Amino acid sequence: MKSRGVMADNSHDNSHGHPENPIKYYIGVFALLMVMTVLTYTIALRDLGKYNALVALTIAVIKATAVVLIFMHVRWSSRLTQVIVVSAVFWLLIMLSFTVSDYITRGGWPIPGLGQY
Repeated sequence: MKSRGVMADNSHDNSHGHPENPIKYYIGVFALLMVMTVLTYTIALRDLGKYNALVALTIAVIKATAVVLIFMHVRWSSRLTQVIVVSAVFWLLIMLSFTVSDYITRGGWPIPGLGQY
């Protein structure tokens, strides 16, 4: 058997099939995250009534999507990886819908201003 000696440095090798991500993607996502963070803070100072949670969750989903697609390289991953990510999000939505439906249908909650009943 031959001894290989020093292992080859493949740190800059692009043999895994992913394209090189230009710095513009990272700068763009960083700018988007900063703008969305300022928007989140600005919206939090205003009273939007029942839409506060909806707006906050929408901003959070946009930020999370940008991070997953660019920083986690899902945009350039194989179709199988993309299907698994979509399946995980779908499963999370199913679990959240079960939790919310359970919370809504339970009785015996105290009515604000009336105390326990």
